[in-house]
Amino acid sequence: MSRHFNLEDASQVLVGAFALAVPISFSEEAWRLGESLPMANLLMLLSLSVIFLSFFAYQSVFQSRIRHRVSIFIFRVIIAYTIAAVVVALVLLCLDKLPLLTEPLVAIKRIIVITMPASMGAIVVDSFDKE
Repeated sequence: MSRHFNLEDASQVLVGAFALAVPISFSEEAWRLGESLPMANLLMLLSLSVIFLSFFAYQSVFQSRIRHRVSIFIFRVIIAYTIAAVVVALVLLCLDKLPLLTEPLVAIKRIIVITMPASMGAIVVDSFDKE
């Protein structure tokens, strides 16, 4: 596995995130969850996202060998989640369901709700050609 996160890796993360972000972003249930979930539940959802991303990356992308690559592992998890969140935000913006200026808290909550499955799609596609 390369020590670098290159354009191919970024494109895989983008495609994986987009594959799951699009159908879920069209769901009114996801929009409503973003409006109604309490902050504690959103923080749990965010935590679960990062934990599952980390676990999957550890097992599949890094094949349990991160001893000398801890910083790369952490970077890959953070970048996968961040790219997925940006993809979700762009899709919601295209659907006019990202009220950043009028209701920024709702916008952020919607991004968190939809980024959970999108980030998993991102890391799964990123793992296809590793090791």
